[in-house]
Amino acid sequence: MTFDLSMNDENDFIYDVTLHDFDERVLAASKVKPVLVDFWAEWCSPCLVIAPVLSRVVASYHGKVLLAKLEVDEGENMKLAGRYKVRGFPTIILFEQEEPKAHFSGVKMQHQIEHFIDEHSEFLQLG
Repeated sequence: MTFDLSMNDENDFIYDVTLHDFDERVLAASKVKPVLVDFWAEWCSPCLVIAPVLSRVVASYHGKVLLAKLEVDEGENMKLAGRYKVRGFPTIILFEQEEPKAHFSGVKMQHQIEHFIDEHSEFLQLG
């Protein structure tokens, strides 16, 4: 299975995922570059606050980092929250090489999220 990373528009670096395409769009993609997964819910006010911050963060990396948004209340998506032991929303998990490398919960400022990525991403540290 391959993942097409030939995206041209910055918005293409941010996409919705579900339980059914998670393996391809997150795990497979994380073999090539860091993927942040935003576990969020529509009823969650902090989730709505962090969404535009995450968009700005991803834009600041100019395609070197992807953002997959997982709405936990849609379909069977809550199973993924259980798999990764997500206890509150929003929870952001950084995936690389098909594995969760680090996570945080709650709202953070842009520079804090960028520091989180820089600190935990082996891909970005390798240049």
